[in-house]
Amino acid sequence: MIKVNGLYHSYSNDDNYAVKNASFQIEKGEIFGFLGPSGAGKSTAQKILTGLLIMQQGDYTIDGKFVDFKKRDYFNKIGVSFEHPNVYKKLTGLENLEFHSGMYDVKTEDPMNLLRMVGLEEAAGKKASDYSKGMLQRLVFARAMINNPEIWFLDEPTSGLDPTTASRIKDIIKRKKEDGTTVFLTTHNMYIADELCDKVAFINEGEINIIDTPKNLKLKYGKKLVTVEYYDNDRIVNNTFSIVDEAERTKLNEIINKGNIATMHSQEATLEQIFIKVTGRGLE
Repeated sequence: MIKVNGLYHSYSNDDNYAVKNASFQIEKGEIFGFLGPSGAGKSTAQKILTGLLIMQQGDYTIDGKFVDFKKRDYFNKIGVSFEHPNVYKKLTGLENLEFHSGMYDVKTEDPMNLLRMVGLEEAAGKKASDYSKGMLQRLVFARAMINNPEIWFLDEPTSGLDPTTASRIKDIIKRKKEDGTTVFLTTHNMYIADELCDKVAFINEGEINIIDTPKNLKLKYGKKLVTVEYYDNDRIVNNTFSIVDEAERTKLNEIINKGNIATMHSQEATLEQIFIKVTGRGLE
């Protein structure tokens, strides 16, 4: 559905690129994770694809057609949830959504229903200036759904939210995916990406290092380990064994055959560990 080819952007209009030769494809109904630390180029790429920054070099097509940022048709198709809330503080939560609804040429969602979805129904009549940071984040997220977008750009959608609210937001994203919405998710939170994304791209210093599914990345870069708790002379012993090392595999089989196992768990590398291994850089 979406194809981006050779995307470059320099804020200083020289060879100091914030995004350099970024190319990727996103299928319809796919959640595509753009993953990297702060300053890696994630938000810059998102701003280009949403028309907030001029595309200096590269091309962007949807269903084989070049995107024309000068036409309203494209903006009727997309929804954008920014990491840093940008709402009208003197308007209420409901008024913010109602105002935004009037910007589209397509049928829009019921603002109250959207506020209900993100748990803001009781704050619908409260001015946005009185909202907490987490409430503002949810308001921006709700606003991004007002036009029932075909393509949804989400920048750190669970940042600063408590676990219960973050879970609610993730459930909404999953439901939208099931409805066929294509999601471009930028984040440095590898656990969120692992839970939500069908495919991920690691971006570091403006360049994409690798693109694959979380499962394939774990199979390729993760160590095949098994952690076992077992009884040995009436005491519990905890050991981790490699299932590719012959000597350790033999020892593990001996423990299994004795039938003294209390617990046994396979281990896999996290996306964060793989990111560090691939890029040589952490996510701070």
